[in-house]
Amino acid sequence: MPDRRGRGRAGPEPGLAHRLPVLAGGTAARHRLVPVTGSLLASKRAVAAAFAVNGVLMASLVSRVPALRDRLDLDNGALGLLLLAIAAGSVLSLPTAGRLVEWSSAATVVRIAAVLTALGLVTCAVGAFTAGSVPAAAAGLFIYGVGNGIWDVAMNVEGAEVERLLGRTIMPRFHAGWSFGNIGGAGVGVAMAAWDVPVQAHLGVVALLALGAVLVAVREFLPVEAAPEHDRAPARSAWTEPRTLAIGLMVLTFAVAEGSATDWLALAVIDGYDAPDWVGVSGYALFVTAMTTGRLLGPAALDRFGRRPVLWASAGAVAAGTLLTVVGGSPVVAAVGILIWGIGAALGFPVGMSAAADDPARAGARVSVVATIGYAAFLTGPPLLGALGDAVGTLESLLAVTVLMGPAAAAVLAAGRPVSRPVSRP
Repeated sequence: MPDRRGRGRAGPEPGLAHRLPVLAGGTAARHRLVPVTGSLLASKRAVAAAFAVNGVLMASLVSRVPALRDRLDLDNGALGLLLLAIAAGSVLSLPTAGRLVEWSSAATVVRIAAVLTALGLVTCAVGAFTAGSVPAAAAGLFIYGVGNGIWDVAMNVEGAEVERLLGRTIMPRFHAGWSFGNIGGAGVGVAMAAWDVPVQAHLGVVALLALGAVLVAVREFLPVEAAPEHDRAPARSAWTEPRTLAIGLMVLTFAVAEGSATDWLALAVIDGYDAPDWVGVSGYALFVTAMTTGRLLGPAALDRFGRRPVLWASAGAVAAGTLLTVVGGSPVVAAVGILIWGIGAALGFPVGMSAAADDPARAGARVSVVATIGYAAFLTGPPLLGALGDAVGTLESLLAVTVLMGPAAAAVLAAGRPVSRPVSRP
């Protein structure tokens, strides 16, 4: 039947491979058989591609930040302010991203986002390395940030719809795909820097290839199912919904757990254990590996035990892991803590996105709110932990993550599946 934008939804295709149960409610809800069609599996691959390409673009940009600093002759403080343009663009665009998805579609928003991120990368590269202009580089980074913000919301909304129709947890694996894309983009970036490839050429080619890949992939996106007219309650802002805000708090705490490792873990190991630089970097690499593994294996645990028990275990693992990292007494014990920390930090953000999108009729607005709250952690976390580190020590400042797992565990209560309207057949 047509959706609210007048587009027809694809029916089951010939050659149906199999059927999977869809959970329409809480743990005691009934399972319903929904056909898994070729179009649904194609959409799953398309969402995975969107996550991976987004990760490639981020890593490609980050890999050339040292060259950007040298070309513009910036100190670390000035470089930090310049890179803040990315966060500013993302945070400003996130609140409107959900509305854009509702007005058009996730596919359309990802297309727009891909154009903006590609334009932003090229503008930054040309502005910095051809014109030598800090304002031009800042403008490019801001455009990139706007595109990245709305891309993040749209691909999570589409990923949640695919997950809902499949009837099993898959969102963490989409986020693992982002990590793999990030690793691949970083590897290419290291090679480009080692071979002294001009940044304009590197980022220009990556932007062009990524744009082409995304424009092809999103053609397989499925429209997000809207509620029938008679089932719709009067619209109100998702910012007024206690459950949505609680999920946002949970995502924020897990985002701090992830972002603190990204920004400070290597330095904390180096300063706290008087370790060589390579040991600190290895600690961060261990964290990323553990987190990616957790996102690959986590869906099986989520489907078996449910969101709340797994997220409570995740919060406990983060608390125990960070505590062991700080007070372990040796790099070897700290490595065990980092491993536990990384596994614990794996699921909070992606499961929060799924929980926000439990009701597809309001998925865009709620994912936008949760993403905005979560991204606030990436914006404010690094300077706050930095200030705390100046006061108590870089390693000891990570105990703040341990403390945050208390509110995280309380907020997990909101992430359970609400009783919802039955899932219809595609």
